[in-house]
Amino acid sequence: MAGKFARSWALLKASAAVLRSDKSLLVFPLLSGLCTLLVAASFLVPVGLMVIGGEHAGQRFEQGMTAGAYLLMFGFYLVQYFVIVFFQTALTGVALMHLRGEPASVGAGFALARTRLPQILGYALIAATVGLLLRMIQERLGLIGRLVVGFIGLAWTVATFLVVPVLASEGTGPVDAVKRSVELLKRSWGENLIGNGGIGVVFGLLMLLAVLLGAVLLGAAVVSQSAVAIVLAVAVVVLGLTLLGLVQASLQGIYSAALYRYAEAGEASVGFDQALLQQAFAPKQR
Repeated sequence: MAGKFARSWALLKASAAVLRSDKSLLVFPLLSGLCTLLVAASFLVPVGLMVIGGEHAGQRFEQGMTAGAYLLMFGFYLVQYFVIVFFQTALTGVALMHLRGEPASVGAGFALARTRLPQILGYALIAATVGLLLRMIQERLGLIGRLVVGFIGLAWTVATFLVVPVLASEGTGPVDAVKRSVELLKRSWGENLIGNGGIGVVFGLLMLLAVLLGAVLLGAAVVSQSAVAIVLAVAVVVLGLTLLGLVQASLQGIYSAALYRYAEAGEASVGFDQALLQQAFAPKQR
């Protein structure tokens, strides 16, 4: 296990080097975040009205969700997943171009994602269906449902960790992409779990530190009774948290691309240690 942590950390550092060499990769999670916020805002009011209307009409499921509310929820999941996977595909595509030594640009990433629109929509349909089913289980079973959803959601996240690199590189259908991701998971499960979890832990701590520092800044601004200082403090906190989120999303995309790249080509990309990747993808001992 210690070896897996060491390999995952080395792979994360190599992923960070790729991001430092091409900071334009941050554009993809930035646009993705803005678009998902717009989608969320556009669905928020209709969903609220549907739930209220359904309650008055008496059209309910066991836990109070109306049929219309579930339908709108599915539409929300579908659009959100489509937007997220579209930008992830563009990001991962550019990362793969870098790792293969090919010319890469933001435009090339978007061009690649546009050629994968049918596959992205198909996978968004699958992900939205899974998301809705998990929500229904949670609504019906209460605390037990939340525990079940947590375990199933974690398993789904792990199993589909490499779906986006598969979509970006191979252009296969969504079902085959999920199967391919599961196949690769069997060979790299340690690096998938530890690396992705490590990114989350590191950036979770950094965000906590940023929040604490922001609280100090905001407190000092409030004590000074300066409106300008308060606005600046809030702006600094928001900007810092946003930047951390963008870096985290970019690193996760590069990291998944690097693992997929080795599985695809059998050789390390520039900046990635061949021996580490060979160990990461070594066959499991029976």
